[in-house]
Amino acid sequence: MIRWQNLWRFIPLFGLMMLLLTGCGDETISALRPRGPVARDQLFLMKLSFGIMLLVVVVVFVIYLYVLVRFRKKKGDKDIIPKQVEGSHTLEIIWTVVPIILLLILAVPTVKYTFQLLEDHRDNKDALPVKVTAHAFWWQFEYPTLGISTAQDLVIPTGKKIAFELTASDVKHSFWVPSLGGKMDTNPGLTNVYYLQADEIDTFKGKCAELCGASHSLMDFKVKSLDAAAFDQWVADMKTPSTVPADAKAGETLFKDNCLSCHAVNAQGLGAGPNLNGFASRELVAGILPHNEQSLRDWIKDPQSIKPGAKMPAFGENPLEPIPGSKPLQEQQINDIIKYLNTLTVK
Repeated sequence: MIRWQNLWRFIPLFGLMMLLLTGCGDETISALRPRGPVARDQLFLMKLSFGIMLLVVVVVFVIYLYVLVRFRKKKGDKDIIPKQVEGSHTLEIIWTVVPIILLLILAVPTVKYTFQLLEDHRDNKDALPVKVTAHAFWWQFEYPTLGISTAQDLVIPTGKKIAFELTASDVKHSFWVPSLGGKMDTNPGLTNVYYLQADEIDTFKGKCAELCGASHSLMDFKVKSLDAAAFDQWVADMKTPSTVPADAKAGETLFKDNCLSCHAVNAQGLGAGPNLNGFASRELVAGILPHNEQSLRDWIKDPQSIKPGAKMPAFGENPLEPIPGSKPLQEQQINDIIKYLNTLTVK
């Protein structure tokens, strides 16, 4: 049996494990694997600052160890007071000038890239404007020049700059796609601007990077980059109304009676809840659940049990946190709504 006083020996092992585990995770949410020009510039600045800090640490420790060894008390030395040095102009100049030089090495490219990011946003008339509105706890994306809006899945053309206008409807959030660039705050009543660009056709994960409430950690979204032709086709499909088959008409009626006051199902629609146009083509439900009938059923019945603090009312019986005014639906009615939602496709 291990004695308690010997447990301190495991501390280095735990420290090593923590260090190794920090390298585990999804590469699509890593700022160390840039997939666009903004992310690459920011990674360069991170490497530069880390290199400067590492240089300072190494130099300080080398000097420290040299002094520790060189001027240690040796066997046979008498207890004498070393020569007292009040100051050295040479050393004072060195440790004043060197930090200034290091700060300039870091400051010049940082200022350059910061202003370049702002100027690129202002001057690039060919950039695709996208307005992002953060809600608790979901994301709304509007394409004002294309006349469409969507939620949770942000679709962009590859190789084209995207000029973002960021705001929030309730509390402070933060828009962050690690593979494409750093985070930018979204504030109620204010608009922040910056741009991103994806160089590859791929899907990237985005997150809210500002503690915003009970389901902050579940406020995820996806960014899909498509080639120009595929993006144009997606825009056209978003503007084409979905055909509702006869066996989904009952669900459409139930949806209009219970959900349409918050959820739009057309190209430009905006509401208190996410626009569900093209919903059946999304890979996730509520941004976090796999897209299948069981996930949809669980979400419709009791959203608060999945995303605490969500504003969507619960339509199932005996929800975790009943919302005044919400009315339960029968199991068959929920199934009919699910069938209708699965007709809202984008090719």
